[in-house]
Amino acid sequence: MSDTRSNRPADLVLTGGPVHTGSPARSRATSVAVRGERVVAVGHDEVRELIGPRTEVVDLAGRLLIPGFQDAHAHPVGGGIELGQCDLSGATTLAEYRERIAAYARRHPALEWITGGGWAMEAFPGGLPTAAELDAIVPDRPVYLVNRDHHGAWVNSVALRRAGIDARTPDPDDGRIERDATGAPTGMLQEGAANLIAALLPPLTRQERIAGLLRAQELLHSLGITAWQDALLGSHANLTDPTDAYLACADDGRLTARVVGALWWDRARGTEQIEELLARREAGTRGRLRSTTVKIMQDGVAENGTAALLHPYLDAGGCRTDNSGISFVEPRDLKTYVTALDAHGFQVHFHALGDRAVREALDAVEAARRANGWTDTRPHLAHLQVVHPDDIPRFRALGATANIQPLWAAHEPQMDELTVPFLGEERAARQYPFAALLRSGATLAAGSDWPVSSPDPLQGIHVAVNRVAPDAPVGTPVFLPGQRIGLHDALAAYTAGSAYVNGLDAETGTIAPGRLADLAVLDRDPFAGPAEEIEATRVEQTFVGGRRVFGR
Repeated sequence: MSDTRSNRPADLVLTGGPVHTGSPARSRATSVAVRGERVVAVGHDEVRELIGPRTEVVDLAGRLLIPGFQDAHAHPVGGGIELGQCDLSGATTLAEYRERIAAYARRHPALEWITGGGWAMEAFPGGLPTAAELDAIVPDRPVYLVNRDHHGAWVNSVALRRAGIDARTPDPDDGRIERDATGAPTGMLQEGAANLIAALLPPLTRQERIAGLLRAQELLHSLGITAWQDALLGSHANLTDPTDAYLACADDGRLTARVVGALWWDRARGTEQIEELLARREAGTRGRLRSTTVKIMQDGVAENGTAALLHPYLDAGGCRTDNSGISFVEPRDLKTYVTALDAHGFQVHFHALGDRAVREALDAVEAARRANGWTDTRPHLAHLQVVHPDDIPRFRALGATANIQPLWAAHEPQMDELTVPFLGEERAARQYPFAALLRSGATLAAGSDWPVSSPDPLQGIHVAVNRVAPDAPVGTPVFLPGQRIGLHDALAAYTAGSAYVNGLDAETGTIAPGRLADLAVLDRDPFAGPAEEIEATRVEQTFVGGRRVFGR
């Protein structure tokens, strides 16, 4: 596989393979040549003929060269900003949180607010921290800390008083204030209730957003990620619109990744916002940024009972409750909105976690297909924690991509203590049905939802293949082993599958002559070792358009 139009020396040759091309016809090679931004030859020893006196030669020395990873659902600017705030990610106990919060408050005595997040619900009984726990650490300043999944916030008493939240404050339509037996708020705000305090946070500056983007980009490149879809361009809860940061870096060349922006759908409004979205699409598409997608969040998460289910949750005793979660957009309206967006050429990116939300999203895609015909808008549904078996074949039938977050498909306390008991045995067995979707003919893309979970694609691939967390103790049972997928399919989801979702599949996602040289070099060939060791694989070099953007 080579470009025979010119024998000019290549600018870059990576040789000494193996090379995983991602092509189903010829998946392996040993050498790749790059001229400018593009691959000009893929093959074996014959490619070395393109080495000239000024060609940079990378000896793979048995390391695996792959297409660059693409993350189909991430929040990089928010993740980058949080890295510079009170970062609780990676810790899982209240004692660790106390230490980190106290240390951060000491280091930043002049900050009006203590903000950050990344805490795990498993650290607290029922997943519910209290204001009193924060009051003991920071009694004199407001504290606002989002949890790991960003669907709730832990706040202290000063923050509650600043927002005027007390026993008389009603729950918003899209959220819940956790309360004690007297009705007084306890310090945990679920979903839209977090906005009651998020609205008071000091606004981030443009420079802070740019710094967050650049910090995130550096991290993601170090993980072999060359492109991503930012799942929220707009303002929501504690997230500020990162669009200006992307545009600034797209204009001055600091945006080295390829980015698709998903414009936030304001669920408090209707189709009247589409004209604004069209204007934002035009203004937000330049350089390596394309704002061609609209993000609709249809439900919440299972751990706090806001994921939309076809049948009610169970209580701790296994009895049916009257709570079936929240559909943030009324299903009939959802069909109208998605049909209108599709008619304007927008891709729709759904947050659909519970089986009712998944069905409502698929029903909306079906309505759009029926009204507009089959257009190449590539709708995709992210998360897919619980999917009813009747809906699995609909992904292929409707051309809706399954956007999976594999790291969540494993036994860990948040799953075993806060999810499985409240779903019940039958529904719990339907979680993250990767293999069933693949067998049905669905296209799989993959992402991290970072900063909700690690952005490392190799960690996600490890779980997709093993259904065991990378750091799980020896003997941890496999989570629904029938839903494991092979390494080839998992890698494809993070490369060609996400390239398809991102509309970059004509030029990226596989390694072939004429395609952009978006590449990653791994420190080993995970295909050559046991599946249990995939998580030990690391990225050594990353290239975007033939330019090295990361190297150890």
